[in-house]
Amino acid sequence: MSALVIVLIILLGLFLFILEFFVFPGVTVAGIGGFIFTAGGVFLAYNAYGVTYGNIALISTVLAGLIMLVLSFRSKTWNRLMLHSQVDGKVETVEESSIHVGDEGVALTRLNPIGKVMVNGQVIEGKCPGQFVDENSEIIIKEVYKTYVIVKLKN
Repeated sequence: MSALVIVLIILLGLFLFILEFFVFPGVTVAGIGGFIFTAGGVFLAYNAYGVTYGNIALISTVLAGLIMLVLSFRSKTWNRLMLHSQVDGKVETVEESSIHVGDEGVALTRLNPIGKVMVNGQVIEGKCPGQFVDENSEIIIKEVYKTYVIVKLKN
């Protein structure tokens, strides 16, 4: 077997290991294939060229693997593959000074058991545990939390 073929088999195995480490999480075909190609290439070097060249192939493979790993960590290549978007969503909070227990409002959507309510001109998330409240029904605030209110149907 040609030395070039053995080197290409080992490099393919190392490449599959790098893919396994950075791209595919867990144990996948890339990791298993990387192990098989790398170990197979070293085995072929021992088998075709003897112990001396087999040891050289083994040491070279370990060093090449370490160098590829170090370069992969230091390289800006991975920065181009990463997602750099910012989360611009927000959570609507209840203005505690404007909504109090006992205030009345209207269900803008069906509370099933969660939906939107309008209280004192402010649209917030309302929860009505234990029952459903139809749209446009009048409600009363039972409890006020930071991001939502607990309501009950006005009788």
